[in-house]
Amino acid sequence: MITMSHIQPLVALIAGILILVMPRLLNYIVAVYLIIVGITGLGIFR
Repeated sequence: MITMSHIQPLVALIAGILILVMPRLLNYIVAVYLIIVGITGLGIFR
């Protein structure tokens, strides 16, 4: 079940994955940050 508290981490994961497609260093840094925020927000990685 997806609640409102899961939407921000899911958006961060999707944005992170999409940014990884773009081959620029800043994009990689932002993508890794967004993926980590998404994973911790979902409670998968504490």
